Amino acid sequence: MSPDHPPGLDLDRLRGLLDRERPGLVAGPLSGRLIEGGRSNLTYAVSDGTGNWVVRRPPLGHVLATAHDMKREHRVISALHPTDVPVPRPVLLCEDEEVLGAPFYVMEFVEGTPYRTAEQLAPLGPERTRAAVLNLVDTLVGLHAVDPAEVGLGDFGRPEGFLDRQLRRWAKQLDASRNRDLAGIDELHATLGRELPRSPSPTVVHGDYRLDNVLIGGENDEIRAILDWEMSTLGDPLTDLGLLVMYSSPLGMPDSPVSTTAQAPGHPAPAELIERYAARSGRDVSAVAWYTAFAWFKLAVILEGIHYRYTLGQTVGRGFDRIGDLVPVFIEHGLTTLQKG
Repeated sequence: MSPDHPPGLDLDRLRGLLDRERPGLVAGPLSGRLIEGGRSNLTYAVSDGTGNWVVRRPPLGHVLATAHDMKREHRVISALHPTDVPVPRPVLLCEDEEVLGAPFYVMEFVEGTPYRTAEQLAPLGPERTRAAVLNLVDTLVGLHAVDPAEVGLGDFGRPEGFLDRQLRRWAKQLDASRNRDLAGIDELHATLGRELPRSPSPTVVHGDYRLDNVLIGGENDEIRAILDWEMSTLGDPLTDLGLLVMYSSPLGMPDSPVSTTAQAPGHPAPAELIERYAARSGRDVSAVAWYTAFAWFKLAVILEGIHYRYTLGQTVGRGFDRIGDLVPVFIEHGLTTLQKG
């Protein structure tokens, strides 16, 4: 990959567009690099030597527009930017596929660190780690406090029947990648369906809220930006809490290719995160075990899909050969979470 011409990013066409739509923004030739770590959409850091921006676009090749909706991502950060929710400042949305071969948007570059593992958190020390994770909860409370209608997101999703649709969606995903017996996964799905909780009032839901989808920086380790809004919608806010709790729970698998941050010294226990969210949001979290079990189920389905593609030779990279071993662990965590309540 050339650092000046990463795949999927034509810097000359991008410069031409910015000069037309945002005259004076760019002061010199652009350089760009692909930011590693993206799950789905491609993310590039772009600079003219003085200013810095980020470009988000769908993966290369044929993709489903509904799965990589740049307009949707741009809309939600544009709506939230004037609020207290930390998101990058949006710069421009381009739906003309002639520019980069796909719709994309540009936003400001925000300095900060996405902490993905307990090992990355460890140098912060116990006190800073604890504060950072509790701040993650407080920032989620702030997101869920935004009135969608007041920021122009009243029609951003279909909250009615949200949990039922989510369950059906992930069951369909599971069926699409079934090529082996997975003990307990049908029981987990059926139990979730039987015990479907009643959702609180809908909010903007991030859909993938965890420590490595925020940027932390500054002297006080504040959350400077929430990233990766591709799964955002209007729905049940406790799905975000359940996912955060799941990612804060020990997996019990050393050297796992998928890790949580739970083992970092000073990391608050899931129970403390739940209590803090309840106290600061005022929401009833008595059904949080269901939402956490649903998060385990969803991740089990995602991992099984990755394993399925690995068996077909459609994945490249380290660690994919061990993903399949993780799926039963996630299923067991989901069942145990429901049993314990």
